Amino acid sequence: MALLGRDTILSAPDLPRETVPVPEWGGEVLVRGLTGAERDAFEESCYTGRGKDRRENFANLRARLVALAIIGEDGTRVFAEADVKALGGKSAAGLDRVFAVIQRLNGLRERDVEDLAGNFEPSPPAGT
Repeated sequence: MALLGRDTILSAPDLPRETVPVPEWGGEVLVRGLTGAERDAFEESCYTGRGKDRRENFANLRARLVALAIIGEDGTRVFAEADVKALGGKSAAGLDRVFAVIQRLNGLRERDVEDLAGNFEPSPPAGT
């Protein structure tokens, strides 16, 4: 197997794409794999604070990842960061369907998401 050079690596079209039927939304969406920088930023967004103040941030996790990966036919992102909250208000089944494909395309298996979460347990209700 030949060794790849800089130009070959940087010009390789290496982000997979897949069309995902989402009946809950009445059609299909096109998703793509994340870049290394996007995946790192997503994983970093799963935590807030530093050191002893470091806490998990799994609020709207599915919507945040889905917003990164849904693209139009021209390859540009459909959703901006400002759309994440509204996207999180959509059908959980629809988000899950798209989220699962994005996980697969990016090697983010269930176990990987659990590893990000660590020993995360929801806070008990106030007063308990």
